[in-house]
Amino acid sequence: MAKICERFDDLGRDGKPARLGIMGGTFDPIHIGHLATAEQAREAYDLDAVVFVPAGNPVFKKDRAVTPAADRLAMCRLAVASNPSFCVSAMEIERGGDTYTVDTLRELRAHYPDNVELFFITGADAVAHIVKWRESAAIADLARLIAVTRPGYALTDERRRAIEDEGSFDVSYLEVTALAVSSSDLRERVAAGKSIRYLVMQRVLDYVLEHGLYSGAGDASARKETL
Repeated sequence: MAKICERFDDLGRDGKPARLGIMGGTFDPIHIGHLATAEQAREAYDLDAVVFVPAGNPVFKKDRAVTPAADRLAMCRLAVASNPSFCVSAMEIERGGDTYTVDTLRELRAHYPDNVELFFITGADAVAHIVKWRESAAIADLARLIAVTRPGYALTDERRRAIEDEGSFDVSYLEVTALAVSSSDLRERVAAGKSIRYLVMQRVLDYVLEHGLYSGAGDASARKETL
């Protein structure tokens, strides 16, 4: 059986009920907003663990440049290393081909015993478009959805009812501490020579600098003082 992640590969093998959170995303780069969301979801829904699953080849981002998967995977591992409740899985990257949520959830469901309940954590804006996802009806059978609200975005009660009626989804809504941080903004800041210190974990910042990510032309070491 393929390995999901080092820390929690055997979750639920003892027969006890367990709850596993899944955080999917491009993570380009992973930042404190992702980590805070996962931690608050873990606490709110009594999750035993949260696994971060960096997308290999995200289908919704084929029209833009995406940092190589190996770099995004490395940054995720650096970011979660200090939290014993977090781990990172390379399953989507290793699978190859286009990345679809339903395929990932099926692989997780096949790996873990039935006493492990799956919770897919995603942004409320993404959930608003869930009926457009590949095999969205199957997603509803595989995992509970935790829709996280972010600054400046909230689903109306009408839209929530529509989502539940369209696909019989079990959706829980979680309002997290406002952290107006986005990966696209961080990439732009690095390209402009601005600081992203305290917006990402220090280990991630060091990796970005060492590998010259997002900086465009020029020597990354020359930007180290400002980043």
